[in-house]
Amino acid sequence: MDTISLIGMISIFTAGITIAIGSLGPAFGEARAVVQALSAIAQQPDEAATITRTLFVGLAMIESTAIYCFVVSMILIFANPFWDYVTATAGG
Repeated sequence: MDTISLIGMISIFTAGITIAIGSLGPAFGEARAVVQALSAIAQQPDEAATITRTLFVGLAMIESTAIYCFVVSMILIFANPFWDYVTATAGG
């Protein structure tokens, strides 16, 4: 097995693991945030607008982790710097 094939296989495997693990944390975090927000709205209905606004800001920040994992996996698949280095050094 040559180096280019090995780097390709490891890159695809790592991209898959990155997406798998990187989406579990934000999913559980968002679920917990929504549960706590609904509980807070049920206890204080007058503050629903403030709680909802804060919830959406928090959800956006939590979701950014999953987006970063997606970006890293796309870099590993389509713009892998290791792949470029190996092909450049192998080519001369």
